[in-house]
Amino acid sequence: MKADDIKRVLILGSGTMGQQIGYLCALHGLEVVIYDISEEILQKAARRIRKSKDSMSLYGRFTPEAIAAALARISYSSNPQKAAEGIQLISESVPEDPLLKGRVLQQFNALCPPETIFTTNTSSLVPSMFAEATGRPQKFCALHFHVVSLTNIVDVMPHGGTAPETVELVTGFARKIGQIPIVMNKENNGYVYNFMLMALLESALTLASRGIVTVEDVDRAWMGVMRAPMGPFGIIDTIGLATAHKITEFWAKVRNDKKALANAEFLRMYVDQGKLGIQSGEGFYTYPQPAYADPDFVKG
Repeated sequence: MKADDIKRVLILGSGTMGQQIGYLCALHGLEVVIYDISEEILQKAARRIRKSKDSMSLYGRFTPEAIAAALARISYSSNPQKAAEGIQLISESVPEDPLLKGRVLQQFNALCPPETIFTTNTSSLVPSMFAEATGRPQKFCALHFHVVSLTNIVDVMPHGGTAPETVELVTGFARKIGQIPIVMNKENNGYVYNFMLMALLESALTLASRGIVTVEDVDRAWMGVMRAPMGPFGIIDTIGLATAHKITEFWAKVRNDKKALANAEFLRMYVDQGKLGIQSGEGFYTYPQPAYADPDFVKG
């Protein structure tokens, strides 16, 4: 199979990243099925895709007619057998739990044709953690997207058992949907950009969780020195606080890291209040007009 043979893709998980990846694929002419465990969750995802279709800067490159056609190419299903029909490539974006990812991919291994390529969009894990559970480790690797409205950089990360032709195919697929692939030679937690970003976010969370400075002042410091449009906590709002919490807590427990556990508890306070970031309208900031977007924010 070549990249041009991929016509129909399956997105596992209809959260923020699943929505973005599915929409991106549809905008580039692919038939897209978005799968999740309930119709209610899928209806919410469909509403969010329709709502965001004109507000994200990426889609300024597409005409209204192209956007309408893309929306028509997206279908939604909570039926695994139906969702898997005719799929050439899977992009998985379920929560950051290697056991859960392995179970979901194992389920679809039994339903998809042998030639179907499996990819994971995990932001902090590595594919070898659940490669064997997929049932097709040689046809499995990471294809990691960032916020697609802001960048077209993606990471392609194989594990030790990924076949070279799988890496070549996934790299070609990334280019087919308008992305610039960064192909890694070996596994690394956090890929390239995220590896650097996680160090920044960990430092920001430590400063705030210890009460050294406020969330806003952490962001003012970063934005003021780096001339950046947002700071670390604005970035976490974009990622989603539930995702950030799950990643932070997972690695804190794996490494028995007390500092990281305190950071996870700090995030949990917001998550427990339903403050999940941009997706819920409130995280560390309130949206759609966050305080850091004010031209005078850095001045305090």
